[in-house]
Amino acid sequence: MSTTSVPTSSDSASSPASSSTTRGRVIFVGAGPGDPDLLTLGAIAALADASAVILDDDRQREILGHPAITLGSEASVTTLGFGDGQKPLTPSARARIVLKQAAGGGRVVRLVTGDPFWDNAVADEAAACVRGGIDFEVVPGVSSLTAVPEYAGIDLVHAGGVQFASMTDGRFTKVSTAPWGNAATVVVSTLVGHLSSLVDAARAAGRPGDDHVVLTLHGGSTNQVTVPCLLDEVVVAVSATEAPGNDPVHVIMGVAAEQRGELSWYETKPLFGWRVLVPRTKDQASAMVARLRTYGAHSEEVPTISVEPPRSPLQMDKAIRGLVEGRYEWIAFTSVNAVKAVREKFEEYGLDARAFSGLKVAVVGDVTAAALRSWGIEPDLVPREEQSAAGLAAEFPPYDEVLDPINRVFLPRADIATETLAAGLIELGWEVEDVTAYRTVRAAPPPAAVREAIKTGKFDAVVFTSSSTVRNLVGIAGKPHPGTIIAAIGPATQKTCEEHGLRVDVVASKPSVVDLADALAAFAADRRDAMVAAGEPVLRPSQRKAPTRRV
Repeated sequence: MSTTSVPTSSDSASSPASSSTTRGRVIFVGAGPGDPDLLTLGAIAALADASAVILDDDRQREILGHPAITLGSEASVTTLGFGDGQKPLTPSARARIVLKQAAGGGRVVRLVTGDPFWDNAVADEAAACVRGGIDFEVVPGVSSLTAVPEYAGIDLVHAGGVQFASMTDGRFTKVSTAPWGNAATVVVSTLVGHLSSLVDAARAAGRPGDDHVVLTLHGGSTNQVTVPCLLDEVVVAVSATEAPGNDPVHVIMGVAAEQRGELSWYETKPLFGWRVLVPRTKDQASAMVARLRTYGAHSEEVPTISVEPPRSPLQMDKAIRGLVEGRYEWIAFTSVNAVKAVREKFEEYGLDARAFSGLKVAVVGDVTAAALRSWGIEPDLVPREEQSAAGLAAEFPPYDEVLDPINRVFLPRADIATETLAAGLIELGWEVEDVTAYRTVRAAPPPAAVREAIKTGKFDAVVFTSSSTVRNLVGIAGKPHPGTIIAAIGPATQKTCEEHGLRVDVVASKPSVVDLADALAAFAADRRDAMVAAGEPVLRPSQRKAPTRRV
């Protein structure tokens, strides 16, 4: 029986920390300009401990999908958004939302674009936390004021001196803009809707109408657009992009904009601006999406397969009991889903990774190995050459009745898996217990807009990572447009594509999602170089009309 002691008045006076009430805490975390890879280790750690996350806007949700970020299962995610007339919220309005989230005693991460103090002027929000009795801290981030010019290929070292300003509120007062007149280079972070006022303020400060300007929208993201123009052309130039008024934009005026030359590194990535369809479930697509982003692609994941438990749990229950009792010499995992299915069964029985003691573990490839390591298990066998069921069978040791006390292998897998691995192990002398650990069923069709984009060629490429993704995507959304680049992870997937009337343009050198992304990027680079050599404009596949595909 537990008891609770009541503190005396002297106890309370001398030890205020004895209160059981948890104080709320707000962590202002700099998220960088838009590229999730610019998150700091401090930002990742703060997000992992957050009970609530408050975003500037919905564009930051892509950052939360980065594979390095793990949010708690109970963490809530909300967006500040905009006020009346799509205007940014005032500092006091933002502070009220932050304080409300922290009032319950949780750890609230306020995710801020760029750096908290440099870019978003959250000092007023932080001051409101102090007045409200809420502790706060700051995790600095990469400032968009310096990063976005670099993403646009602009060298600020030789800019003749730089005047920086963050003015997302559009308040271009004479006092704040007066230094613009004499500065060699001016870098301003604002919103598209404020550009007309910015031009007026720059002219009033003394900058000439023919001053060189570089406009960068969505800097640091795969949607980045950079437009060079003159100061008097800014409004017309940005209107041609059809960007809405609340879109972020960085304006670089002066010497640095004039000197912009051959340093454009980001927008010349081989897949920059490409819209790539990744037909896989979200938890399986992270490595692919991360790799494609390094080449500048914007990926959209469309679930084609839904993973469900087997219709009857009896077979898996028996196999798990056998594993614990030492019935098997090996267990072989052919997918992340198989690892997940076994782990869920372990948790159901109150077991953990220690039950694998004395058991040898084989996996089909690096991605499955990573899933095992996250569980605290180091695989004994990962194919060095071909990472597939056939590759695992080729490198699996034969059964030796002298060295191997047990001749059985536990093979948990999908209901529709091929017999390649099981047949190979049997040939090596092993007795295989082939157990259905999960079922794969066709997912629901994607939204109508996505289906239309697939059929009409709005996607530049589709990356197929298995034969089932080919069959299921065609089944739920139809065939990709003839002009869309088709990439396949291996010969078997290529064959399935061709059986469905799709000509495959790219095949990975090794059957892994990373190698598939690398192969698509190499194809795009060769395609770009060929266009340049032929004197043609470099257009994405979605921008060109292609003839009907022929198999």
